[in-house]
Amino acid sequence: MGPRAKAVCSLFILLQVLAEPAENSDFYLPGDYLLGGLFTLHANVKGTVHLSFLQVPQCKKYEMKVLGYNLMQAMRFAVEEINNRSDLLPGVLLGYEIVDVCYISNNVQPVLYFLAREDYSLPIQEDYSHYVPRVLAVIGPDNSESTTTVAHFLSLFLLPQITYSAISDDLRDKQRFPALLRTVAGADHQIEAMVQLLLHFNWNWIIVLVSSDDYGRYNSQLLNDRLATRDICIAFQETLPMPQPNQVVTEWERQRLEAIVGKLQQSSARVVVLFSPDLILHNFFREVLRQNFTGAVWIASESWAIDPVLHNLTELRQTGTFLGVTTQSVPIPGFSEFRIRRTPVRLPEPNRTSLEATCNQECDTCQDTTASFNSILTLSGERVVYNVYSAVYAVAHALHSLLGCTQACSKDVVYPWQLLKEIWKVNFTLLGHNVFFDKQGDVLMPMEVIQWQWDLSQNPFQSIASYYPKLRQLKAIHNISWHTANNTIPVSMCSKDCHPGQRKKPVGIHSCCFECIDCLPGTFLNRTADEFDCQPCPSYEWSHRNDTSCFKRRLAFLEWHEPSTIFVVVLTILGFLSTLAIMVIFWRHLHTPVVRSAGGPMCFLMLVPLLLAYAMVPMYIGQPTFFSCLWRQTFFTLCFTICISCITVRSFQIVCIFKMARRLPRAYGYWVRCHGPYVFVASFMVLKVVIVAGNVLATTANPTARPDPDDPNIMVLSCNYRRALLFNTSLDLLLSVAGFSFAYMGKELPTNYNEAKFITLCMTFYFTSSVSLCTFMSVYDGVLVTILDLLVTVLNLLGISFGYFGPKCYMVLFYPERNTQVYFSSMIQGYTMGKD
Repeated sequence: MGPRAKAVCSLFILLQVLAEPAENSDFYLPGDYLLGGLFTLHANVKGTVHLSFLQVPQCKKYEMKVLGYNLMQAMRFAVEEINNRSDLLPGVLLGYEIVDVCYISNNVQPVLYFLAREDYSLPIQEDYSHYVPRVLAVIGPDNSESTTTVAHFLSLFLLPQITYSAISDDLRDKQRFPALLRTVAGADHQIEAMVQLLLHFNWNWIIVLVSSDDYGRYNSQLLNDRLATRDICIAFQETLPMPQPNQVVTEWERQRLEAIVGKLQQSSARVVVLFSPDLILHNFFREVLRQNFTGAVWIASESWAIDPVLHNLTELRQTGTFLGVTTQSVPIPGFSEFRIRRTPVRLPEPNRTSLEATCNQECDTCQDTTASFNSILTLSGERVVYNVYSAVYAVAHALHSLLGCTQACSKDVVYPWQLLKEIWKVNFTLLGHNVFFDKQGDVLMPMEVIQWQWDLSQNPFQSIASYYPKLRQLKAIHNISWHTANNTIPVSMCSKDCHPGQRKKPVGIHSCCFECIDCLPGTFLNRTADEFDCQPCPSYEWSHRNDTSCFKRRLAFLEWHEPSTIFVVVLTILGFLSTLAIMVIFWRHLHTPVVRSAGGPMCFLMLVPLLLAYAMVPMYIGQPTFFSCLWRQTFFTLCFTICISCITVRSFQIVCIFKMARRLPRAYGYWVRCHGPYVFVASFMVLKVVIVAGNVLATTANPTARPDPDDPNIMVLSCNYRRALLFNTSLDLLLSVAGFSFAYMGKELPTNYNEAKFITLCMTFYFTSSVSLCTFMSVYDGVLVTILDLLVTVLNLLGISFGYFGPKCYMVLFYPERNTQVYFSSMIQGYTMGKD
């Protein structure tokens, strides 16, 4: 394994020119193996930084960056602690050269200095497998933009680089950055923690402010991509202007900041997510304070979540609640004392020129500034400090393995690529935490959501929740002190959430802005499926207004206990008993003239189906089944057809006897010899069987459920033979019209044979009731249809029983003198003489 060979010559000529001696190290410690440290110690340089040579100005020309200096001290502390141990690298001393990268303006010069040899040369070689640079590993820088620049150089030599706070997920690409590792979770986890925090408090209407550098652009894009699949909308997004190196606010920057804060004032969103390095935010928050913008929830990215300088602006407490995402706090014993400890002045090494002596090693301004912030740094816990601390220890453990340090370490030459291979393998416990690199080169330390506190006796960055990268889950949100009246949770929603059973009607382009519309009866809202449309209930279910689910409709059918059913049943029993009595009377007086004139034996062909039809009335009552519907559709209509055909043929036969026998004697004789009445009835029975069989095959006999038009909560269960009803009754209607016509033709017959009035009444009632029922069933679907169907059927049966047979029984029972052959002969003789 070795670094990339056959590099482009022009590139390395450039490297060789740039890698000239310079006052490069701000802090230096000699040792057997040197570590390179890249830290942002000074955010703003009040002077000129020359890119050809790094000219380090004196301390008084800098504005001290407290966090950068704190992290640098963590590296020094870790190195000294390792050197004082006898078990980790016995007989071997670690050294360091620490360089200030001044945020992003000084990246190339230090990395070339680290890659050069002791004589400041960087030779052009085909194979760098045995090349030994000034340092064996580099810790830092702190931001993704600088880390990317440095990593492009170090990866050419496979020189290990461990960054402690660069979170860009692009750095996971090991094809581009094979030598880069991180002791911090990536930006993806920071964004996920923020999104889960927003979802927890139902903040779906937010503002995003970003810096104009790669950090702001990358993280804002990552947030936008993540929110695209969540119910969270961005009211607006603005880019903060980059300040001048001397922090003097220009007119353009002032106008820009005024406009941004003005938009914050006018927006209904009260949650502001801010991705920016800390140095850009000072002027912004001063403008926020100037315009007296309050009541917001500020969610800080890791770049400024625990910045003590911004926290020192105590007036910020008036602007709202400050939350932030940062790494977990891990206390490091002894570090707080080391941070402010004054080190005796170190004389230059014999092999180093006076130009290489550092000024910042004993910078009184640096020491004094750090001491002034020592309290807040101690109370806040060592968060990013532990990342630097563990990075140094990772290099030490890799050296321990590479040098075979059991009782003593070998003093072999260590090449960068060998050390990189061992760093990938490290797995050790440091202050209770397991440190190892995953396949992307990250140490997945837990993260925390913190809240800014301004009580001097408390932790200024109070932990309120924990985020676990391995689980991708935010847990244990607690102890938040909201800067609101009555400590209520701030609301940041474009539209308040709809009540259950209300759909969202979008307003504008944002899905979070909507009106709430009630779901109508018969529809419901399933939020998991669609929040913007009400879904219709299935046909057998129903819902009330604003329902979130449907309920089964109550099945309705003709039941025994209903008053209408009881009334019809009473009529049915009356008709059945009356028909049975008529049958007995006719049986006892079968050979009398009255019974013979009514049809004789054919009367029983009518009475038996009538009795069966009465007996099948219970088929209409109760819950319909396949068999009950089948009987109603077939057997019941056949019984009724027999009765109608018998009445029709009887009317026809009487007319034939008195009016056609003399005119067509041969036809009449043929009619009598062939038992014409029975043939007529049988023929129509066969025709009716064919019609009924066709209807059964064409339609189903299974009962169907239809919504009740009067009460949608009810589902009417009835037999599905409506379309077949017209075909089934068509033949009966035709017979009734024929029977009516024959009866009307016989209106002048003798009184004993004149049945026109009774047959006309029966046939007219049957015709009108059947047509009315079919019409009503075509326009109405309620339970009333079943009730009327049964009532019309029973009344038609009663019409035949009492309308046709009633007068005959009355004559037999109350006028026996007229039920004689002599009386009937006299009536026929009188009719004949009258016709003559």
